[in-house]
Amino acid sequence: MTSSNARLATRFASLAGRAALIPYVTAGDPLVASTPALMHALAAAGADVIELGVPFSDPMADGPVIQQAGERAIAAGVSLGAVLDIVAEFRRQDAETPVVLMGYANPIECMGQEAFVRRAAEAGVDGVLTVDYTPEESAGFAALLGRAGLDPIYLLAPTSAESRIREVARLARGYVYYVSLKGVTGAGHLDTNDVARHLAEIRRHVSIPVGVGFGIRDADSAARVARHADAVVIGSKLIQIIEEASLRDGPQAAIGAAAQWLAQVRQAIEPIRKEG
Repeated sequence: MTSSNARLATRFASLAGRAALIPYVTAGDPLVASTPALMHALAAAGADVIELGVPFSDPMADGPVIQQAGERAIAAGVSLGAVLDIVAEFRRQDAETPVVLMGYANPIECMGQEAFVRRAAEAGVDGVLTVDYTPEESAGFAALLGRAGLDPIYLLAPTSAESRIREVARLARGYVYYVSLKGVTGAGHLDTNDVARHLAEIRRHVSIPVGVGFGIRDADSAARVARHADAVVIGSKLIQIIEEASLRDGPQAAIGAAAQWLAQVRQAIEPIRKEG
C-alpha cells in the first residue's frame, strides 16, 4: 500500500514523460452511493489522479455544468463529511490512485481546519485544492496539510503576476493547477500556443508538475494540451456526459458512459510525450 503522502509523487514519477490524466467529478452526483463506483470506473479507464469536487452553494469559479452538479449533490444531502466518507469507501478497494479534493474554504472553516485535515488524512485524501484560499493567506493551512502528509495544491491563471507564481511555488506540493482560460469552468476557446507560453513562464519558478484545466472538452484538445502540460484536467465535459447518461438511462449507465469517454481521452494522450 502506498502512503497518502507519497501517492501523488509516485504517480507522476511513473508516467515516463506522458501527461497525467485527471478527471474531475462532483461528489454525490449523480448519486452519493454510486460515487465510489464512479471513481473506480474512472481509475480503470485510465485516470491517473481523481479530483473530487466538494459541493458548495456559491462556487464562484465553476460554470453552469459544475454548479448544477453541486446543486444536485447538496439537494441529496452531500456535506464535506459525506465527501470524506466517499473517499474512505473508495480507499477500501484502491490504495494507489491519488485523490484530490477541490472546493471552497467555507465547508473547511465550518468543520475547522484541524478537524478537516485530520479526517481527510484518515480517509485517504492526497491533496487539497481550495479555490479561495490564496497562497498569501493560507500558509498556516498549507503547513497543517503538510504535517498530515497531504499536498496543498494551488491555482494559477493567465493573469497571475510573477509574485503570485513565486508564492505558489513556495507553498504548493503535488502539482500546480493552471487555469488555461479567463472566466469559469467550461467556458471559452482553448489556445494551446498561449498555454505553452504561460507554462514556460510558470516553470521558471515552479519545479513540481503543472496540470492544465478549463477548456479541455474532447480527446483532440486533451492531446494538444498533453504536448505541453504535466497533467490534463477534465471536468465540465465529463460531468455533462454523466448528467445526460443518468437522465437518459440511469446512474449505473452514467458510470459506464463516463468511463468509456475517459478511456478514449486516455488513448489519445497515451502516445504523446511532452515537448521541450
